[in-house]
Amino acid sequence: MIIFLNGSINSGKSTVAKLLAKKIPNAATVEIDAFREMIDWMPIDTAVPINLENAIAVIRNFTKHGISCIVPYPLSEKNHAYIADALSDLGTAIHYFTLAPSIETALSDRGARKLDDPERERIKHHYTIGIHTPSFGMIIDNTEQTPEETTKEILNNI
Repeated sequence: MIIFLNGSINSGKSTVAKLLAKKIPNAATVEIDAFREMIDWMPIDTAVPINLENAIAVIRNFTKHGISCIVPYPLSEKNHAYIADALSDLGTAIHYFTLAPSIETALSDRGARKLDDPERERIKHHYTIGIHTPSFGMIIDNTEQTPEETTKEILNNI
């Protein structure tokens, strides 16, 4: 099984991914942002396709070994289509969930995370391009939910 957690920066993707990984046996969290850190000197528009290609390779390898994957990452319509096509032959269930808190919630400092100005601008960009309202998967308004409640909703829908 593969679970993509879509949503803007600070929507709760990584927190929920960690909770899901504790609830789903034999699961790995594939943090695409970790691939970005490896080439952080590269412009983001150049790095994203490489990061997605690396993520697909890792997901395919884990799946081959019977390991479920939880993938938190903001997906545009274009990147979703690329990933869906690249993984279509795996023969495993692929689920897409978008965490879509209100923009006010996404822009707020939550928990230990303190947003900087570039992150706030990226969040505004994500909401402008519709990362929080894609045409694929299930959208969860987690504005008023705890991460545990969001995790439970996802588990109830897979």
